[in-house]
Amino acid sequence: MSESTGSTSFGRVEADGTVYVTTSDGERKVGQVPDVSESEALAFYVRRFEALAAQADLLSQRIHSGAVSPEEAKKLVAALKAEVTGANAVGDLEALAAQLEELNPVIASQLEARKAERAEKQAEAKAAKEKMVAEAEKLAAGNDWKGGVNRFRTLLDAWKVLPRIDRATDDELWHRFSSARTTYTRRRKAQFEQWAELHGAAEAAKKQLIAEAEELAVSTDWGNTANAFRDLMTRWKAAGSAGKEADDKLWHRFRGLQEQFFTARSAVFTARDNEFESNLTIKEELLASAEAEILPVRDLSAARVALRSFLARYNEIGQVPRSAIGKLDARIRALDSAIKAAEEKEWRRSDPEAQERAADTVAMFDTQLEKLAKQLEAATAKNDAKLIAKLTDSITTYTAWRDQAASTLAEYTA
Repeated sequence: MSESTGSTSFGRVEADGTVYVTTSDGERKVGQVPDVSESEALAFYVRRFEALAAQADLLSQRIHSGAVSPEEAKKLVAALKAEVTGANAVGDLEALAAQLEELNPVIASQLEARKAERAEKQAEAKAAKEKMVAEAEKLAAGNDWKGGVNRFRTLLDAWKVLPRIDRATDDELWHRFSSARTTYTRRRKAQFEQWAELHGAAEAAKKQLIAEAEELAVSTDWGNTANAFRDLMTRWKAAGSAGKEADDKLWHRFRGLQEQFFTARSAVFTARDNEFESNLTIKEELLASAEAEILPVRDLSAARVALRSFLARYNEIGQVPRSAIGKLDARIRALDSAIKAAEEKEWRRSDPEAQERAADTVAMFDTQLEKLAKQLEAATAKNDAKLIAKLTDSITTYTAWRDQAASTLAEYTA
């Protein structure tokens, strides 16, 4: 059959429409297309070949681009090659099969790369899991009860994302991780149970303190109750924690009772201080009036009456600030001292023996002065300058003593 009547270098068509493909092994019947021209019958099977070639090109592109895994690519190449080898199509089937065969080294290279990548990822996964296990075991031995539970949750989520490694190693690491998490959970639970017990005891103790504070809050025994509240505060601090929420509520109640008492005490003290200041003003005015009336003491009897009247009115007024007591007492003592001094002076003035002694002293000095005057007169007559000077000094001294004695005597005769 000639080329012009339906033949190619890879196939031919007989008159009855039977189509053959040519290979290195010879011709092979691929099918029959009756009632069509030879060229149409041959074109039918050529199109089949072209379809297979298109599949081969597409598969080659996918494999080279990495769009399909090496394992899957190997299966697809084998399947397509088998289909090409026995295909009922006309074309260079052997070349197409060879084209597919050339993909196997590419796939083998990709498999090796994938294997190396997988090994690297497994090594990374192993290192990551070992790091997680080390952290988990550290957490299990620690006391980070709040942050630890969140960290374990984060580690577990990260573990799930990591790829599995060889079964034995993966199981061993997981066992360590899981054991650490279990240990931590048990210790945390035990710790929280212990805290719950301690919190319960602390809450009970603080409620008792609040009950005591409720009784103290209405007390008007300011000094003793203030000391009692200080004692309650010391006991409150020693009671420990009842947990943040409970502590806040209990403290709010306890603090409110404290403020109730100390606010009431402050109000009373402020009123008392105001009263004391008012009393101080009245006492100072009264004292100033008494000082003006009594001092200096001229009429001893009137001074005594005025002092008694002053003290009676003064003592009725009430308390003053502590800081003012010393100054007020000093001024009152000064009044009393002035009257006592006047009394002593009056007593001395009315004492006959004292008056007589004062008169005798004056007389003695007068006699001595007369004697010295005569001696001075004689010394002057002799012009004895040394004796004159000595006698003059003696007269001056005795005169001063005589004047002082005369002043004392005058007090008795006044």
